[in-house]
Amino acid sequence: MKIWKGIAIGVAILAIGAGGAYAYYRAAVDEPEYALLSKDGDFELRRYAPMIVAEVTHTGERRPALTAGFRRLAAYIFAEDRPGDTIAMTSPVMQDQDEKIAMTAPVLQDGGDAARSWRTRFVMPAQYTMETLPTPPEDITLTELPERRIAAVRFSGNGSSEDLAENEARLRDWIGRQGLEITGPAEFAYYDAPSVPSPLRRNEVMFPVAAR
Repeated sequence: MKIWKGIAIGVAILAIGAGGAYAYYRAAVDEPEYALLSKDGDFELRRYAPMIVAEVTHTGERRPALTAGFRRLAAYIFAEDRPGDTIAMTSPVMQDQDEKIAMTAPVLQDGGDAARSWRTRFVMPAQYTMETLPTPPEDITLTELPERRIAAVRFSGNGSSEDLAENEARLRDWIGRQGLEITGPAEFAYYDAPSVPSPLRRNEVMFPVAAR
């Protein structure tokens, strides 16, 4: 009995330590600013301030394209392939399909159309401008996004294609019930590193919507 009690105490201590590290990680990573316009359970309507993103496109299945995009953009912000200082990592990492059909068709499951193009984006820290950011390599583009109105749904897990498709469908339904108009493709936002336990990870599906 004492052995099991000791194990339980040890597990609790580890959980508390992991929770503290997770909270510190979240607090240390900047996220883009937005105003919360309305909230309905897991659904939110937001207004994002203008932001600059670094983006790169890869063709193939979604998850390998995300991995390749993340590594390429990480090389840019950590000054691995350019001179100059590093850029702070921000959250989330964003991904969308770089084609028109993505506005009306739900996300494909992994193993689907290998010819699709996926765009991965890192949000640049707010103190930078287009003029002060380091010049990126030719395959990476800096883009200034204007103020946007975004509908989002939040969920946990590892961000599988099945989870993305399910929550994209939920969000489309919620947007329709709110009388909102989708103006762009679904965007997938991943807020946490793979080292974060799956139940603690924050993921989102987002749609840009027209102002009322």
